[in-house]
Amino acid sequence: MPEPQVSVTLPAYNEGASLLDDIKNIRSSLERAGIPYEFIVIDDGSTDDTGEIARKAGVQVIRHDRNRGVGAARKTGILAAKTDFIITSDADGTYPAGPIPEMIRIAQDCDMVIGARKGEKGTLSLLRKPAKFFIRKLASYLAGTPIPDLNSGLRGIRKSAALKYFYLLPNSHSWESTITLAFLCNSQRVRYLPIDYFKRSGGVSSFHPVKDTYNYFSLMIRTIMYFNPLRIFLPVSILIFLVGAVKSTMDFIRFHSIGGMDVLVLLTSLLILIAGLLADLLVVLLRKLDPFPGYSTPHIPK
Repeated sequence: MPEPQVSVTLPAYNEGASLLDDIKNIRSSLERAGIPYEFIVIDDGSTDDTGEIARKAGVQVIRHDRNRGVGAARKTGILAAKTDFIITSDADGTYPAGPIPEMIRIAQDCDMVIGARKGEKGTLSLLRKPAKFFIRKLASYLAGTPIPDLNSGLRGIRKSAALKYFYLLPNSHSWESTITLAFLCNSQRVRYLPIDYFKRSGGVSSFHPVKDTYNYFSLMIRTIMYFNPLRIFLPVSILIFLVGAVKSTMDFIRFHSIGGMDVLVLLTSLLILIAGLLADLLVVLLRKLDPFPGYSTPHIPK
């Protein structure tokens, strides 16, 4: 049997209704393309027959002793993979298997290939669409590059590149957006492939509209602070300075003097700018001292 060229990892939590179809579709797509592969399902503490279905399908199964989150499951899959290039997807029938061979081909000259969804078909789409649009636009500004899809679950990743950022990746749904920003902010080569996106074919989504949206936003800000803090500090400093300058001008015109509050606002903008410059300097120094911060080979949970 030929050595695998790619590792397929599927995190699954109570996805017994759709998992088998996803396994069959991905296998069929790779076998038609003649690509040798290994297949790993990470059973994230399921209470249904998810693990048993995967074992009967003949794929490797790694089981978490409890539900740790989709991000934790993706990290477990990456650590367990034997190849350097990993395809990860969801086990709920929402992502197509057909584009996977093309993603592998594109990956020859990049570090990550993201399946950019053409539309939102997930649960609570009326709430998720505006929230994701705002977060994606903010992330594009913070990363300094357009991002067609920030948190797609279908993507191909180089293991050697992903391991550099393991210390930063969360265990939650924010895993996808965090690794996307980490790659983009560090000039890793990222490409996008447009894909279809379907309604889930079974099970119940673990996405929580309030908690997970908050996590997306907070982790996005934290990731930018790690790698490019001036993208946050500089506009905040400029905004506060403009407010102070306008108020100072109005006070001078009306009262022929500048009040103590005007000076305080202007000084605040200066202090924020100085804090941003110091944070940016610290990032540069840390990169020189340790190009791969926080990485050590973790234990693979069973």
